[in-house]
Amino acid sequence: MAPCFCSLTPLPSSSTSISKFISDQPYLSILETKCSTMKDLQIIHAQIIKTGLIKDTIAASRLLSFAAISPAADISYAFMLFNQIQNPNLFTWNTIIRGFSRSSNPRMAISLFIDMLIHSSVDPERLTYPSVFKAYAELGLAGNGAQLHGRILKLGLQFDVYIRNTIVHMYANCGYFGEAIQLFGDGEDMDVVAWNTMILSLAKFGNIDNARALFDEMPHRNSVSWNNMISGYVRTGKWVEALDLFRIMQIEKMKPSEFILVSLLNASANLGALNQGEWIHDYIIKNKLELNVIMITAIINMYCKCGSIERACQVFESSPIKGLSSWNSMIMGHAIHGHGNEAIELFSKLESSIFNPDSVTFIGVLMACSHSRLVEKAKFYFSLMTERYKIEPSIKHYGCMIDVLGRSGLLEEAKSVILSMPMKPDGVIWGSLLSSCRIHGDVKMGEWASRNLVDLGEGESCGHVLLSNVYASGGEFEMAIKERMLMKEKEIEKIPGCSLIEVNGEVHEFVSSGRLHPKVEEIHNLLKNLTLMLHDVKSFNL
Repeated sequence: MAPCFCSLTPLPSSSTSISKFISDQPYLSILETKCSTMKDLQIIHAQIIKTGLIKDTIAASRLLSFAAISPAADISYAFMLFNQIQNPNLFTWNTIIRGFSRSSNPRMAISLFIDMLIHSSVDPERLTYPSVFKAYAELGLAGNGAQLHGRILKLGLQFDVYIRNTIVHMYANCGYFGEAIQLFGDGEDMDVVAWNTMILSLAKFGNIDNARALFDEMPHRNSVSWNNMISGYVRTGKWVEALDLFRIMQIEKMKPSEFILVSLLNASANLGALNQGEWIHDYIIKNKLELNVIMITAIINMYCKCGSIERACQVFESSPIKGLSSWNSMIMGHAIHGHGNEAIELFSKLESSIFNPDSVTFIGVLMACSHSRLVEKAKFYFSLMTERYKIEPSIKHYGCMIDVLGRSGLLEEAKSVILSMPMKPDGVIWGSLLSSCRIHGDVKMGEWASRNLVDLGEGESCGHVLLSNVYASGGEFEMAIKERMLMKEKEIEKIPGCSLIEVNGEVHEFVSSGRLHPKVEEIHNLLKNLTLMLHDVKSFNL
């Protein structure tokens, strides 16, 4: 350890005496009541050193606690404080280990725990272990954490609720569901924290149906339970299920949290469910919920993806606070609606704001150039990104450039960009080039792109279909038919298209040639009747 200048005395025997001691010390009182930033702490720290109070156990531990685990924590400063304590007691060990377990360097929490075991005269106790298990969970090292689990069993601490919850979290968060379920059992003796952990982790690893089964079995649910399940549905693309679960939540009179509302806005955005998204926006306004950057961005994104670019603009312009994500969503919204000039104008305003554009911003502005076929503008922004802002282009940026060149008929130039890319082109790149070949009837380039797409081993159906369309657009109908026949010989099925429509707040999904909709017979009968009516109208007009 580093040289120290404080020697700790024993802690008072009761919380009452500790509170009285703090209230009798002006600087400790300020630390407890008015200290809110690390700058404040450094000033108080200096005064405590000057008065000699730093040698007191309570004073040193309170400084360490603020630096390690407060909202304004600075773990490096906390570690410096810890190293200046000659004989750390149990509280200080627990505090620094807990601080590192919550930091960007959880490995240090494990290292300190081992140091405590080997070199300290202080033994860990029940409040020490949860932070160490949390560190193992953050690092994905459940296999190593299992050894510590063994120590818990030997010490007879396996029934401690707090310890048991963190062990379940460690196993589940790392995908060790066999061990997690064995410890969780039927959940009868588990609290809501353990249930929520299992649901969150199952959803995280894509086991969304198992997560829902567990959710339905929960004896008691809180807001976190609903959030974990709804956000799990959204992350796995089950947006209809997310909205259906929200309806159940409303029936059970559960008040949605900010996190749930953001997840629901994202679900509405992906479904194009404007009515549902508007209802959520109105709910936020009526209940006077805090409109932070995350919420504002989710609302803007929802309106953009649901086709209401005007409402998105209104929200963006009227928002008291805007984060970079809000700017990016608005630029992307203009891009997907084909408003290239508006996206470029907004980008210029962003450059004059307190924010610098990031890689996502440039994807938006390049996409805007692509949809509006602004080739020279796209080239300018691509150079601006790399030269002024020193942003390394990703495959998505290259994809935008290939798309704008292809749409504009500059297929050879698009090919040159593909060949110059520092990374291997993916299926999106080849699919984009193939689509451009179909538009401009370039059969030779289309064959080259199709071969590369098929060689990737993914999207084989897409490669054959697009190439068939390229042949057809180039007037080579025999080759187009041959390509379709080749798909049949290889038993490659075209991925069916699907569409979504919102009716009275309910989202309906239709798959090409599908018959899974519960009212499919009624829909088909209605279509037949409409067809007959159209024939009658046509005959009448004749």
